[in-house]
Amino acid sequence: MTQPRTRVAVVTGAARGIGAAIAERLAADGFAVAVLDLDESTCKPVVERIEAAGGTALAIGADVCDEQAVAAAVARVAENLGTPAVLVNNAGVLRDNLLFKMSAADWDMVMDVHLRGSFLMSRAAQAYMTEAGWGRIINLSSESALGNRGQANYAAAKAGLQGFTKTLAIELGKFGVTVNAVAPGFIATDMTAETAQRIGMSFDAFKEMVAQQSPVQRIGEPADVAAAVSFFAREDASFVNGQVLYVAGGPKG
Repeated sequence: MTQPRTRVAVVTGAARGIGAAIAERLAADGFAVAVLDLDESTCKPVVERIEAAGGTALAIGADVCDEQAVAAAVARVAENLGTPAVLVNNAGVLRDNLLFKMSAADWDMVMDVHLRGSFLMSRAAQAYMTEAGWGRIINLSSESALGNRGQANYAAAKAGLQGFTKTLAIELGKFGVTVNAVAPGFIATDMTAETAQRIGMSFDAFKEMVAQQSPVQRIGEPADVAAAVSFFAREDASFVNGQVLYVAGGPKG
């Protein structure tokens, strides 16, 4: 009896933080994982941790905003690991500022990485998924999609990803491909440390303040988000489609 081939997951923005936690969780779940980020060398520590734990991983450097780079990256995944079955659109950037201070370049950068990047990656990956008749696309939205001072660009992009998710769920569902989104609240990462710096607080004080405001009285960790992604990627999550799951310590949305 032949063993079923290991399914392949692609995680963007996977060199650190939430993306790295997702890559390692999916590897622990049995996926071969393409660890994708802007600089391939920064992905190697994540790959090494996955391999040390007995998993299979591949480091890939690509700009998710670059159409040709995305096509080449997904083709490389297919050639070296196998047909992409799960895509996690996690790549993101912050360019926070109040509206009257926000430059057009900072607006465009955030829109490009979050929205254009997710579009290009999803379009490339779905070709393999629909042919195979099975796939999972999981987009990283945010609690900021509900509105957050100083994040007009980020909030708009993350809200846009929710509409993108629901539309792809309608289009791809009949091909066995589900599309869902995870919307984290405050998660302790380098990016949220930048937010603390922007508002003039130490990161420890910022985390304590957020924890006190949360119903669960703690801050989120990357592993919390990875667990939600793991659920959406499962075989038995096939009837969950077009949903946004807030991983935020309390009711949102």
